[in-house]
Amino acid sequence: MSGGHVKRSIRLPANLSRRLADHALARNTSQAAIIEAALESFLSPDAAERLEAALARRLDRLARDLGRLEWHVELSNETIALFIRNWLNAMPALPDSARDEVRAQGRERWERFVESLNRRMELGPRFRNEIAQDKAGAPHLDRTRQP
Repeated sequence: MSGGHVKRSIRLPANLSRRLADHALARNTSQAAIIEAALESFLSPDAAERLEAALARRLDRLARDLGRLEWHVELSNETIALFIRNWLNAMPALPDSARDEVRAQGRERWERFVESLNRRMELGPRFRNEIAQDKAGAPHLDRTRQP
């Protein structure tokens, strides 16, 4: 025995052995060094705390990602609901001779739509709340309509 090392023989499943060899090749180190580092980490007294801390960081990141995703889904729902409401309320049948006027009205309606969407995302009401009120038969104020 040289250098204070003890020789051990272990058997690994073929797929784990391949992964170990690939990892060692990618890291340009020996398989024994990787196994030694893994065992040292696994057997260290603070291994459970480090694992818990890593898990907590991952869960925090996932919670933030889900919060952003929820906001984007809500934005999409509000956009579609507001667009449909405005489109249904403001789509009169226009003759072909009024094309320029129709385009000007379209631009104006688009600007009002974007302003209304921005206002709803900042202040409310939310579409899901309006649906609940509609189902309950309660009247609600539509803050998106211009007087």
